[in-house]
Amino acid sequence: MTDKVVVITGGSRGIGRAAALASAARGFRVVVGYVSNEAAAKEVVSEIERKNGKAIAVKCDVGSEADILALFKAADEFGTLGALVNNAGIVGPSIRVEDMSAERIQRMMAVNVTGSILCAREAVKRMSTRNGGAGGAIVNLSSVAAKLGSPSTYVDYAASKGAVDSFTVGLGHEVAGEGIRVVAIRPGLIDTEIHASGGEPDRAHRLAHMVPMKRVGTADEIANAIVWLISDEASYVTSAILDVSGGR
Repeated sequence: MTDKVVVITGGSRGIGRAAALASAARGFRVVVGYVSNEAAAKEVVSEIERKNGKAIAVKCDVGSEADILALFKAADEFGTLGALVNNAGIVGPSIRVEDMSAERIQRMMAVNVTGSILCAREAVKRMSTRNGGAGGAIVNLSSVAAKLGSPSTYVDYAASKGAVDSFTVGLGHEVAGEGIRVVAIRPGLIDTEIHASGGEPDRAHRLAHMVPMKRVGTADEIANAIVWLISDEASYVTSAILDVSGGR
């Protein structure tokens, strides 16, 4: 499909890992951003290289502007940026709002919202035809939590994803005439490690009965939607939010 570069934040595990492998299979050079698990990131790179793809791993905490700048500098040295997948995100343990600390909320917003906006800023600088770029696509990872609100679980996480939805629509309109498409995916209950990081490793399967399709989704099912959205097959799709949630 292309030999352009795709930057995938949080690319060492879960949805990010699946998106990295799927993007490489379609011809993208992949920059795998990771926050701490270097071994997992390098394993993704190795798997891509075994299939004759090209990939590099770059350490990046998207809560840090300096890390984001370094990530995109590495991408510049790797090729011409054609896509960004804003996948990195965090979730906290289930808790009521009245018990949340300011530190928890600030970190949630720094990673899930500010990090996504700053990564998109750097992508637009490179891809916008207004800036001499050749266009491209930005896929933001939202969540059905943005619609459901996640009461008594993680309202702060839901609020952060609601912000991602608004940002997707606004930025999409802002750069639509500059060759850049901005879209989002709202995954439902997906079988990934993020639930364990929130203290409930079995959460997705425990709540599967609430999904109309009566099952959890897989990281590959989200990745398939991502690679379609960054491909030319989705050339008329922007400022759109796609639910990949089994109907939830």
